[in-house]
Amino acid sequence: MPPASPELISPRSPRVSAARRLAKRNFRGKERLFLAEGPQAVREAAAHGSTLVELFTTVEAAERYADIIGEARAAGARVHLADEQVIADISTTVTPQGLVGICRFVDTPFEEILTARPKLVAVLAHVRDPGNAGTVLRCADAAGAEAVVLTDASVDLYNPKAVRASVGSLFHLPVAVGVPVERAVAGLQDAGVRILAADGAGDRDLDDELDKGTMGGPTAWVFGNEAWGLPEETRALADAVVRVPIHGKAESLNLATAAAVCLYASARAQRGTGGCRTVTKA
Repeated sequence: MPPASPELISPRSPRVSAARRLAKRNFRGKERLFLAEGPQAVREAAAHGSTLVELFTTVEAAERYADIIGEARAAGARVHLADEQVIADISTTVTPQGLVGICRFVDTPFEEILTARPKLVAVLAHVRDPGNAGTVLRCADAAGAEAVVLTDASVDLYNPKAVRASVGSLFHLPVAVGVPVERAVAGLQDAGVRILAADGAGDRDLDDELDKGTMGGPTAWVFGNEAWGLPEETRALADAVVRVPIHGKAESLNLATAAAVCLYASARAQRGTGGCRTVTKA
């Protein structure tokens, strides 16, 4: 393939310095830009309108991922050829994969999510670990959720670890950020969405709810902090507090696993007989 640029970009280039600063939240917020690392994230960013602004790539990565380089250029991104040291300086991973993109923020206003009348939503309230946030976003995407909401008490959506953990799902579905949990719950309820708080001490059992056929309508699951779950005032906002049953001897499930179970349970119920997304066979 033709080289990404006539020569390697200098480590002292202002473009490299600007990219390096995006590892810090205050610079991301000021510039409304974030880093997307690795072939999957860069490919998804390139496919997401004009989201991908710049791409730094090693010679080896440019040859290995020539299709991604072409997609980045077609999306209007500036492509810079860089040596491995430059990529290591920009990257936030221990073993960079040779591709680091700079992307525009992609979050969606909460009002737009409500206007779309979503049927399945994940609300992250007090979720502080970026890896968990990204993984729950990925689970929501896989389960067919139409939106994810991160409350103002949760981690930064554009934290590099959260972006990596989403494995490209960040670019697939609307995500609202910085929404107070009270506003998130009230807005979704007004849009006809039932609010279920996921909590290990919930008074309702997920299996029982499925057996009773109560899970087929529009639903938003509220997930809490990794260590202490949901505070009482947040649980009180929900229409029901539901626990995932533990049939074996495990003490509990981690946040991402519990979220996957809950979201897939709703997705299955919504596609069953009488669910809000019933599939009609031809």
